[in-house]
Amino acid sequence: MLYSFEVQRMDLFSSLPDDLLCHILSFLSTKEAALTSVLSKRWRYLIAFVPYLEFDDSVFLQSGEGKREKEGILQSFMDFVDRVLALQGDSPIVKFSLKCKTGVDSDHVDRWICNVLARGVSDLDLFIDFRDLYCLPHEVGVSRTLIELRVGSDSDLYWWQKDLCLPMLKTLVLDSCGLCTGQFQILLLACPALEELDMTNTRWRDSNVTVSSPILKELTIDLHGCHRLVNLKSLSFDAPSLVYFYYCDSLAEDYPQVNLKNLVEAQIHLLLTQGQIEQARALNNEMLVDDVFPGLGNAWKLITGLKNVQQLYLSPDTLEVLSRCCEAMPVFNNLKLLSIWSDMNRGWQAMPVLLRNCPHLETLIIEGLLHYVTDKCGDVCDCISRGHKVHPLTSCPVKKLQIYEFRGTIRELEMIKHFLEVFPCLKEMEIYAHENFPTLFKDPKMVERVGKMMNFYNKLSSCSVQLLVRGPL
Repeated sequence: MLYSFEVQRMDLFSSLPDDLLCHILSFLSTKEAALTSVLSKRWRYLIAFVPYLEFDDSVFLQSGEGKREKEGILQSFMDFVDRVLALQGDSPIVKFSLKCKTGVDSDHVDRWICNVLARGVSDLDLFIDFRDLYCLPHEVGVSRTLIELRVGSDSDLYWWQKDLCLPMLKTLVLDSCGLCTGQFQILLLACPALEELDMTNTRWRDSNVTVSSPILKELTIDLHGCHRLVNLKSLSFDAPSLVYFYYCDSLAEDYPQVNLKNLVEAQIHLLLTQGQIEQARALNNEMLVDDVFPGLGNAWKLITGLKNVQQLYLSPDTLEVLSRCCEAMPVFNNLKLLSIWSDMNRGWQAMPVLLRNCPHLETLIIEGLLHYVTDKCGDVCDCISRGHKVHPLTSCPVKKLQIYEFRGTIRELEMIKHFLEVFPCLKEMEIYAHENFPTLFKDPKMVERVGKMMNFYNKLSSCSVQLLVRGPL
C-alpha cells in the first residue's frame, strides 16, 4: 500500500502542466533546477523555459579554502552558465542573478549579461567581485525593459554618461560602485520612473549633490564603510513623494533644501568626528571656539525638513548634532514613534526639547539608557541633581516606552523610576535584557534586586512594567 501511495503521488506531480513545473523550478537555484533533468525525458529540457535564473559560483563550486584556484573548477562554472543560456535560446526571461568572484572571465560575464538583456530581462541582480574594477556592458545603461537593477561590489559606473536611459527602471541598488563628477544627476534624469534608490558605500566625486525626483518613494544613502573622495559641501533633497529615508553619512557643510513633506519613516545616522563632538559641546557650553566645522550650524535645516515624519530613528551622533539645533527645533506634529540609540560617550542634551516638540508622540524606544552625563539633559533623566525643578515633560503624551540593552545597573533602575514620574500618560513600559548579560542574570543578588524593583515600579504607578528576556546576542 505504501508503494502504491508513493507512485500515485509521483503521478500527481507529473500531471502538472509544464508552465507550472517551470514556476516551481524558479524557486530553486539554477544548479538545483538543472539537476532535475535526470528525473525523466520530460524533465530534461524544462530548464530551457525557467524564466528565473540564479548563478552563484560559490554555491556551484561549494568552495572550500583554495578550491577556487584549482585548475578547471572555475571553467566548469563558466561552461555551466554557457550551456544553460544556450539551451534557453531566445526564450523570455524575467530575472537574472549573477554572483561571481575573481577567476571568472569578464568577457564571459559581459556575454551573459548582454544575452539576458537582449531577451527582455526585467530584474537584473549583479554581484561581481573582481580584484580590479569591472565595467558593466554599455547595454545595461540603455535597457528599455529593466525594472529592477542591483549592482554590487566595486563595479565601475564611470562610463554611464549622457546616453544613459532606463525609462522603465523603478528600483536601483548600487553597492560599492563608483560615480564620476556630475554622473549622479545624469543618473536621476535617466530614470524617470525610479521609485526606490539605494546607494550603499557608493563612491561619488561631487561636492554639491541634489537628490531631486517628484516620484521617488524610498531612498537609502549609507556611506558608513566608504571613504569619501571629496568633502560634501552641500546636500539637498527635493523628493516630495518620499515615504522612507535612511541616511548614514558624515555631516555635510550645508543642507540648502530639504523637501520631504510626505515622509513616513526616517532613520538618521550622522557620523561625527571627535573634533566635531568636542566643538558641539563647547558651543553648547557657550565657549568661544573657531567655527572649524560649519556643518554643525546648518544641521537644523536637515532636521527641519523631517518635521512631517511619523516614525523617527536617531543615532547617538545625531543626538549630539541635535544639541546644536535646540533653538531651531521644529515641532513634529505627525510623529507617533521616536527611537533613540544611546552610547556611553554621547549625550542627551537635545532630548528635552525634542520630546517637548512631539505633541502627539505615542511610543518612545530607547536603545540603551546609559549615556554621556551633562547638565543639559533637562528632566529627561536625573543624571545631575537639580534641587527644586520644574518638570517640562509632564505634558509629554507618550503612552508606551520600550527600553533595550538593559543591564540591571543601579543607574538604569533609577532612570526607570524617573521615567515613571515624569511621563504621566505612560501606560506600558517594556524593558528588554539579553540572557547572556553577565552583570544581570549571573549575579543572584542583582537578580533579586531587579525583581524587587520591578514589583515596586508596578505598585508605584498605573503603568504596567515588564522585564523581558531576549535570546543570545
